[in-house]
Amino acid sequence: MNHFKLTFIALSVSTLVAAAETSKPNIVLILADDIGYGDFGCYGSKKIKTPNIDRLAQEGMRFTDAYAGAATCTPTRFSMLTGKHAWRQPGTGILSGDAPLCIPEGTSTIAQVMKKAGYTTAAIGKWHLGMGREGKTDYNAEIDAGPNTLGFDYSFLIPATGDRVPCVYVEDHKVVNLDPADPIKVSFRGNVFDSPTAKTHPELIRPTHRDPVHEIRGGSIVNGICRIGFMTGGQTALWQDDSIADTITNKAVHFIKENKDKPFFLYFSTHDVHAPIAPNPRFLGSSGFGRRGDTIHQFDWCVGEIMKTLDEQGVADNTLLIVTSDNGGCGVYAEQEKVYGQKINGPLRGYKVTPYEGGIREPFIARWPGVIPSGSVSEQIVGLVDCYATAADIVKQPLAEQDAPDSVSLLPVLTNPKQAVREQIITQSWVASNPDCAKQIRVGDWKLLVPGKRSKDQALQLYHLKDDLAEQNNLAKTQPAKVKELMERLEKAISDGRTR
Repeated sequence: MNHFKLTFIALSVSTLVAAAETSKPNIVLILADDIGYGDFGCYGSKKIKTPNIDRLAQEGMRFTDAYAGAATCTPTRFSMLTGKHAWRQPGTGILSGDAPLCIPEGTSTIAQVMKKAGYTTAAIGKWHLGMGREGKTDYNAEIDAGPNTLGFDYSFLIPATGDRVPCVYVEDHKVVNLDPADPIKVSFRGNVFDSPTAKTHPELIRPTHRDPVHEIRGGSIVNGICRIGFMTGGQTALWQDDSIADTITNKAVHFIKENKDKPFFLYFSTHDVHAPIAPNPRFLGSSGFGRRGDTIHQFDWCVGEIMKTLDEQGVADNTLLIVTSDNGGCGVYAEQEKVYGQKINGPLRGYKVTPYEGGIREPFIARWPGVIPSGSVSEQIVGLVDCYATAADIVKQPLAEQDAPDSVSLLPVLTNPKQAVREQIITQSWVASNPDCAKQIRVGDWKLLVPGKRSKDQALQLYHLKDDLAEQNNLAKTQPAKVKELMERLEKAISDGRTR
């Protein structure tokens, strides 16, 4: 009898182990836009309330030292989807709305890895990686290159940014609700269409959306908002800015519901809180921190809708859910910090596009019930570039030598917050993405800022972040040996073509 019981127990354990090994957890990656390090309650915000994101942190792991690939949009997205530093790939700076796809044909992506493992994949929300193969994107026909050629089964996109033309949704490479009799024309090289601009028709601008920076650029006015670039046509396809969050969130919720019975990978890239700041009317005035704060409330709602759907569909316990941002909060709103008494990027120096921590250090929260210890905090260095290798590790897909050259798996630290997974990380700042752009390398508590060829300030900067988180004391002149060590590491990473 005892022998029978032991045999039964052994078989049961073997069955559970086998089930765990063959289980395919869903992965949902939510990427915010221009969220600052100090914008969430769980990262110290006192003014802006983010109950859903705070709940996620309570149920999962919050990282204190997570880094975007860059201090701007496109390069971070490139590195996250490819596992490769964007500065290795020319043409991955901030893209215009008519730019071709910047991920070269033949490059492996996180979506392709998930498809190989049997997952259904989707990209929903802001794209900003270009569309089409060569030349200017033709939005009046099916676009021949984009997420659906990179391993995503389904896509519903804001093709560039909310403040860039064209202001239309693209679903599975086709513009939604486009009238062929009213073709879309886009230009980033002058107002060749004689479309209304802030200079010619200032009366068309909504009083709530006056933007001196965009108005000086003089782009087309669409839906009462001055954009970057010029467009005409596509009137039936134009989005409504204050309903973007609802539209893309509903698409993400629908995707989860449709695929609840099979493993899925969802890349959900919201537009909050990128310009133009246009929250849905139901969020206006909700934060006491102006329209930007209201839009953070809106983003928290988006996250809450995803969490609620995972719960309702019974898949939350088998889903790795990550929430992070593409770069730091934007300095355009620095004046609001004085008005509302809260720093967008918390204790960090700098803003979006800058090489300082405020431009590149991001909130990063991960929840995976039963795997990630709830309420945990990790001080380990991690990067958004690591999402690729992490997903591959989870679904047991080996990485080819040439794939994801700068990505390491976060699985060890997700199960043990004190487990280091990388000794160093390299980021970039400003718009250029090539070997000559400005870069930052962090090794342990040391961080070296290396200017690019176009940088105004050509001086090296060295900071010890443990003692000087606000990066006020440049030690480059007093610590030449440390500068030399970090510079040699950076040069090796560049010459090797990989860091993993």
